[in-house]
Amino acid sequence: MEKRTLGADLSVSAIGLGCMGMSEFYGARDDSESLRVLDRAVERGIDFFDTADMYGPHHNETLIGEFLARTSREVTIATKFGIVRNPGEYRRSLDNSARYARECCEASLRRLGVERIDLYYVHRIDPTRPIEETIGGLVELIEAGKIARIGLCEVSAETLRRAHAVHPITAVQTEYSLWTRDVEDAVLPTCRELGIGFVPYSPLGRGFLTGRFQDTDQFGEGDSRAHLPRFAEGAIEHNRRIADVIAEMAAAKGCTSAQLSLAWLLAKGDDIVPIPGTKRLRYLDENAAAVDIALTRAECQQLEAATARIPVAGERYTAEGMKGVNA
Repeated sequence: MEKRTLGADLSVSAIGLGCMGMSEFYGARDDSESLRVLDRAVERGIDFFDTADMYGPHHNETLIGEFLARTSREVTIATKFGIVRNPGEYRRSLDNSARYARECCEASLRRLGVERIDLYYVHRIDPTRPIEETIGGLVELIEAGKIARIGLCEVSAETLRRAHAVHPITAVQTEYSLWTRDVEDAVLPTCRELGIGFVPYSPLGRGFLTGRFQDTDQFGEGDSRAHLPRFAEGAIEHNRRIADVIAEMAAAKGCTSAQLSLAWLLAKGDDIVPIPGTKRLRYLDENAAAVDIALTRAECQQLEAATARIPVAGERYTAEGMKGVNA
């Protein structure tokens, strides 16, 4: 698989793997199947795995640590801190303090079984704490050899500039897809001005843009999508028109909706590395093949125009989930 560079020096596969769903939020987990997916990912050339301490909580890092202990392949690991959750609860608080970052980093290193984290994100920005203080704490972790690089998630352009002035930021991770494009207004241009890589999460709209999950009765027990505004009754029927447009254009291109959606992101710039998540081998293979699909500028413009004509119904998250977003 082709490689791309995030920030100054982080070379990773053009498509990464979001690992969150292997642990929670999208229904029951199956560790054996997830480990097979991780194995297949590196076979396909995917070497950029994304996790966080709050996925599980903690289970996802432990799972990836188990995989790392049994593979000889070189894999780049990105993890995150800053969201505080209790097991079994969605409710969260934010802690960006240097003390909490240090505690979380040490715990993540133990669970992952590594000596240094390749990319350490602030998962959500606590607006009550100066970002300069948070980055200063992370610089201490770099100096101690605990982390290699700093990233920020769901950050505003203004906060990003302030953070980057303290220490170079390697990557920004924010939701970005054919139905979530607000980063194009300020955040993505700021990343490019400052030489910061961009990592879109939920590039397939939590599966919706693939043509799956088009009805409220498709969600099993433990699937958080059933509680998200865009998947609510009324909104989901309206939003189905977006998935239909993508499906029609994908058929004309000779690929799947998922592949078209990822190919579009890849075509937006070589500083973009999407991280579609999956816990199924079938979808891992489908997503990885998107790197072989080339879209022309005209095709991208046609796709953007067709989807933009359909306003999205519903917010990305509930009010609880929006804590720290665009802060």
